[in-house]
Amino acid sequence: MASDYSFDVVSKVEHTTVDEAVSIANKEIVNRYDFRGTNSTIEFKKKEETIQLVSADEYKVKALYDVLQTKLSKRGLPLKNFQPGKIEHALGGQAKQSVKIQQGIPQEKGKMISRLLKDKKIKANSSIQGDSLRISSKSKDVLQDVMALLKEEDFGVALQFENYR
Repeated sequence: MASDYSFDVVSKVEHTTVDEAVSIANKEIVNRYDFRGTNSTIEFKKKEETIQLVSADEYKVKALYDVLQTKLSKRGLPLKNFQPGKIEHALGGQAKQSVKIQQGIPQEKGKMISRLLKDKKIKANSSIQGDSLRISSKSKDVLQDVMALLKEEDFGVALQFENYR
């Protein structure tokens, strides 16, 4: 192997933490006066990687999303990885919204990161490996510079660094 040091750039959201945030948000909704009698719920669907918000009307769904965002951010979850969909009108005069959870780095974001490293003429190699990105270099200092650069840029998803060797 030509390069000695490497790390992986990933974007992960812990399911257990999301589950905890959703259950605490649901407890708050039950106790809040403005949600009484609206049958408002927040449901986390692990398999689909979505959170379903259901309430009486569009305004209440937006309020539900605000409560959810507060609980997610208090647990240190990256809000960039939660993409709300359009608010739709459901049966029974209710409104619902689906919030997609972004796991991993999308292909085009990985290409953007690789292009950024090439444009800045940083002596590091990047390779896309599924939904993560491996950055490698002969120098640990170069890798730390890459980490600093990636923390400064906004790619639309929260980035974490792991497997630093």
